[in-house]
Amino acid sequence: METENEIPALDEGTAMLANRLKKNLRSIGKWARQRNVDCYRLYDADIPEYAFAIDLYNNRVHLQEYKAPASIPEDKSAFRRKQALLAVESTLGINSDLIVLKTRQRQRGKNQYQVQGKSKEDFVVAEGTAKFWVNLKDYLDTGLFLDHRPMRRFIFENSSGKRFLNLFCYTGSATVQAALGGATSTLSVDLSNRYLEWARRNFHLNGIGGQQHKLKRKDCISYLENSHDKFDLIFLDPPTFSNSKKIEHTFDVQRDHVTLINNAMKLLAPDGLLIFSCNKRKFKSDIALNQRFQLENLGHTSLDKDYERNPKIHQVWFIRAK
Repeated sequence: METENEIPALDEGTAMLANRLKKNLRSIGKWARQRNVDCYRLYDADIPEYAFAIDLYNNRVHLQEYKAPASIPEDKSAFRRKQALLAVESTLGINSDLIVLKTRQRQRGKNQYQVQGKSKEDFVVAEGTAKFWVNLKDYLDTGLFLDHRPMRRFIFENSSGKRFLNLFCYTGSATVQAALGGATSTLSVDLSNRYLEWARRNFHLNGIGGQQHKLKRKDCISYLENSHDKFDLIFLDPPTFSNSKKIEHTFDVQRDHVTLINNAMKLLAPDGLLIFSCNKRKFKSDIALNQRFQLENLGHTSLDKDYERNPKIHQVWFIRAK
């Protein structure tokens, strides 16, 4: 019986996973290169026994293990991790120190934003004409939500001459695309100083500055309740759940999305567009919204080629005034 440290370089399972990575690399990799995209999802639990999400960030790999059920022995999970690491190394020809392994599990509230490490190993990646700072080690998320790439591309292509609002802006990647696309002004709102500073660095990296591109530290719910600003294009991507100590109330996207969208629509110009995104797997929009507004569920068109295997990663609606 082999121990964990004696796994063959290409045993049957490792070879099977490596072959799938090679197949995906030929199709998705070519697609990404044609679009000047440095970061994409190469593999997403395509083989059920190997429950990993494998993302490429230029010449580095973000390898996320979906937490195994309690019925799976830890030594078996450890063996699969070894196989996945070997498959990635052999397929991509990269050193193990360029692979970051994490375990993904359901996150509540602000846990996904907590510091995981202090490597400060930030590096720059490209997405079309935009560039972004990312960090694979220090947080559960990397600073760039890859599944929202189509929405950032849409914003870039449809922001010229428009006033843009980015709510729950995270690291400001959607705002960068709006500014590069010719938005006359942008406002990015978030409660986290850390991520607003990250957004500021992304702005600087792309040569974005001036009073027309503002960052605002505020609870987005409170901002929507009290603001009288007007915008032509709004990107609203709230968390599934939040119980931050910085605010007095909790937020649940299923419970609170109607109020949130109603308040966002009050800031929208008459012919404007609100893009609402939600990553809660079983989220259902309230029928009351259809009675007040014109809703278009984008379905699979909100996904790029690298996320077609996982259509439940998010839901996106275009919302306009009737």
